[in-house]
Amino acid sequence: MNNKILGQCPVCKSKLHASELKCDECGTIIKGDFELSIFDYLSESQTKFITIFMKSGGNIKLVEKELGISYPTVKKMLEEINFALGNTFNSDLVEDEDSRDNILNELKNGKIDFEQAENRLKHIGESI
Repeated sequence: MNNKILGQCPVCKSKLHASELKCDECGTIIKGDFELSIFDYLSESQTKFITIFMKSGGNIKLVEKELGISYPTVKKMLEEINFALGNTFNSDLVEDEDSRDNILNELKNGKIDFEQAENRLKHIGESI
């Protein structure tokens, strides 16, 4: 049986907890009130994103490429996952990859095309 544990009640969306654990090898059953991992509360798509993010060493450009999504979408997903994990996203702690100068430099060096630059500049409220 390879079902993913449910972290959220399908009826009322409250967090679920485990009340019984069973060893498939010897049949031992342990009853109690067991807390789930914070990661058990993530959706399947959020878990996939985290796996790709970790595999890429946190390199946002690699995540963009593997998932075929834009930089703003990667940042949005990171913020959503942080929120789901009970964290607040502090953008001050992250190097601002989307500064106007950085975007224009990437465009100049051929790392991104005009449309990507335009979308990223719109996202930060700038224009070309």
